[in-house]
Amino acid sequence: MRWALIKVSLAVTVMVVVAFAFPLGLVIKEMARDRAFTNAERQAAAIGPTLSITTDRAELERAVASTQAGADGRMAVHVPAAGEEEAAVEIGTRRAGSAELETVRRTPRAATAEVAGGSVLLQPTALGSGRIAIVEIYVPEDEVTNGVTTAWLVLAGVGVALIVGSVAVADRLGVRMVEPARRLAGAAHALGEGKLGARVPEEGPVELHSAAVAFNAMADQVVQLLANERELAADLSHRLRTPLTVLRLNAASLGEGPAADQTRSAVAQLEREVDTIIRTAREAKPQTVAAGPAGGCDVSEVVRERMDFWSALAEDEDRTVRVAGIGRPVRAPVVRTELAAALDALLGNVFRHTPEGTAFSVDVHNGEDAVIVLVSDAGSGIADPEAALARGNSGAREGSTGLGLDIVRRVAESTGGDVRIGRSVLGGTEIRIWIGLDGWRSPDQGRGHRPRGRGRGRRPGGTGRGPRTSEGAEV
Repeated sequence: MRWALIKVSLAVTVMVVVAFAFPLGLVIKEMARDRAFTNAERQAAAIGPTLSITTDRAELERAVASTQAGADGRMAVHVPAAGEEEAAVEIGTRRAGSAELETVRRTPRAATAEVAGGSVLLQPTALGSGRIAIVEIYVPEDEVTNGVTTAWLVLAGVGVALIVGSVAVADRLGVRMVEPARRLAGAAHALGEGKLGARVPEEGPVELHSAAVAFNAMADQVVQLLANERELAADLSHRLRTPLTVLRLNAASLGEGPAADQTRSAVAQLEREVDTIIRTAREAKPQTVAAGPAGGCDVSEVVRERMDFWSALAEDEDRTVRVAGIGRPVRAPVVRTELAAALDALLGNVFRHTPEGTAFSVDVHNGEDAVIVLVSDAGSGIADPEAALARGNSGAREGSTGLGLDIVRRVAESTGGDVRIGRSVLGGTEIRIWIGLDGWRSPDQGRGHRPRGRGRGRRPGGTGRGPRTSEGAEV
């Protein structure tokens, strides 16, 4: 498109320049010729008064010599003979032919004739005796074309400048049209390759601006659909892993016998199949993070709801459970189902990877710029916290799909927060979920960005646990 615009502009400008410059060049040439012959007529008229007074050779020679054309040898005077009484007078160098002179005498009008090296002006002048004298002025070719070449060069320069300027303007206009189209095509390719953050600046001509707006709306819709799919995968883990954990724990209490062994084997097989489904869903998940709703949810309410479920299992396994900080509403900018899935993933890990009778606790701290959720246990801890937090790592604990901490991390990072693993005061693992309250993370903030005020209430060398509240309760 860009080259097409340049070619069209070039063709139109060349036609306009030719249409105007060619006639203008001819006019300039004609004006130069008229200027030369006008000057010759003025020179010829200068000798007219002398011819009207006298035809004496000496007087005429002095008069011719006094003019510029006569001094340059470009003037000649032809006075015809007056019978036998007075001979013809010829002054100067004659260049015109006899035929041209006779024609001017018969029809006493000024005329021009082509001669070698230029042209001559034949100007008739009436004498007192009724005869017609002719003043001949020689006009060299150089004088006829004087200044024409320079004028033509100026016209050519102006024409080239117009052509170059029009091409430059067309190129800029082409860039203004082509670049948005090129960016739109590039963003479409990037979106097709799975880069869901590809967007197009909404600029350029009206049509391309509308196309960019439509493309961005389409990309946002695609991201939203994939985010819904991701939420469905997280919900799948919530719906399947939680009752599966209960089933495994109940199967463990069936005692000995073939039926009990078959039940435990079937539960283990079912758990492996569910793990395979979860891994497959996670591997197919696009690398994108969807923004949560503006309203968010009540963290205290979600914690109470999930602890009501898990406390029954904890009682069966003789686990001591403590919950703190849920006595009043604590709003956070996360989706309720995602926060519930994150808590279920962490609490399920406690039941899955710690022996029966291991105590655990859930603490909620509400700060000015963040909500902190702490899940602690009295187990053996995690040997390599960084490996456990690595995206997609499934080898942190035996039999783990790696989805649990991945869900927790995405919930925290969607608000500009993060997840940390450390040692709890109970002696085992403490997982801290930092949920930012300053708005969603901006594009220039990388992973691990510390929100404003991070570190307030930290214990020296501790795990980031804040002071315990008076709302704690043993379940």
